[in-house]
Amino acid sequence: MASSLTCTGVIWTLLSLLCAAASCVGFFMPYWLLGTQMDKPVSFGTFRRCSYPVRDEERQATVMLEQCGRYASFNGIPSLEWRICTVVTGVGCGLLLLVALTALMGCCISDLISRTIGRVAGGIQFVGGLLIGSGCALYPLGWDSEEVKQTCNNSSNQFQLGSCQIGWAYYCTGAGAAVAMLLCTWLSCFAGKKQKQYPY
Repeated sequence: MASSLTCTGVIWTLLSLLCAAASCVGFFMPYWLLGTQMDKPVSFGTFRRCSYPVRDEERQATVMLEQCGRYASFNGIPSLEWRICTVVTGVGCGLLLLVALTALMGCCISDLISRTIGRVAGGIQFVGGLLIGSGCALYPLGWDSEEVKQTCNNSSNQFQLGSCQIGWAYYCTGAGAAVAMLLCTWLSCFAGKKQKQYPY
């Protein structure tokens, strides 16, 4: 199998895969914000939530259902900022995944990744990382929603956590985006081999 990547290109491919995986896993997991409600652990992502209150008709009381799930609809997401964050971060993760898979194919297919294609891929990674970073920056604007306040002892507000704390998925998503923007973008400039000059 002929590769179109240099040694640096192979490192770029591996790092791109790691960054895309970290960002995508972090984005999908509902552990961006952690708190408690009715003495049960509650966690939020941008479009998913774990543990939520439901009405128990038998006991005529509200109980916490301890399971994770997506919101029933896009408009069910607690705040406008989180809806924007979901779209922006999702698009960014898609771009990082696209570049990582293209780079992986470059390991097996000769003449797929040239110097120019590598630089374009790096530009796409930069945009993807920037979108994910923007999503992470928007996320704290939604901490003033009613659902979050109930979980954070009614003491949360925009950029104020109250009694809640940031979860590992938020850091995972942001770290993947940061490495993609800073390191992968730079490595992509040296990823592709120089194209052969044909005499015709």
